[in-house]
Amino acid sequence: MAELSADLGDGAEGVFAPIQNQPLRVQIASRLRDAIISGRLHPGTVLVETALAEQMNVSRAPIREAVQLLENDGLVESVAYKGKRVKLLTAREVEEIYSLREIFEVAAVERILAREVSVEPLAACCAAMEEAVRMNDYEALVAADEAFHRTLIRLSDHELLLSLWNNLYMRIHQIMALRHRGERNLAEIAGNHPPIVRALEAGNRAEATRLIAQHTRALADFDPESIAQGSQ
Repeated sequence: MAELSADLGDGAEGVFAPIQNQPLRVQIASRLRDAIISGRLHPGTVLVETALAEQMNVSRAPIREAVQLLENDGLVESVAYKGKRVKLLTAREVEEIYSLREIFEVAAVERILAREVSVEPLAACCAAMEEAVRMNDYEALVAADEAFHRTLIRLSDHELLLSLWNNLYMRIHQIMALRHRGERNLAEIAGNHPPIVRALEAGNRAEATRLIAQHTRALADFDPESIAQGSQ
């Protein structure tokens, strides 16, 4: 064992990923959560335990427990005589989610400028979005877009804001996926971000806050009823 440690040396840090032993309900919840926020499971979709258990080759008990975790997240709701379904989005909820997002991101922009933090990581996210456009890779674009906004919050150096953002972004991701599922102008989505970075680099507070607010308001222009399945 001593020889193995010596051979690995200081450069071995990060070579091995931690071994994860997650409960089955957590693994199932993660799969269902990904399907919901990516838009593969639409609002209104009824979650039938027997069908899910058969698809995932597990018993119904961990499915039930996983669905309860998602209900705690606010992604699933109970409906009389129908059981559990992916929570429907209302116009009010969409408006509230995006108004809160605007508050968070404007606050992040102001803290970044006040602290004179380098925004080079944001430029890297923009480059990743441009590459996704070049490759016509929508999934990569979504990932880079999420990285941009998460990085914006992280650069503000506000741990509570980041924690709240992580929870809020599940719903934002879901709304974005549903909003863009039929019409995906990758270049337009990517093109909204570089001007924000340039304003931050220039230290232009008024322009940076205007652009980030404008960006979030544009994404809130969305009719949630247009994507609900006919399972209500």
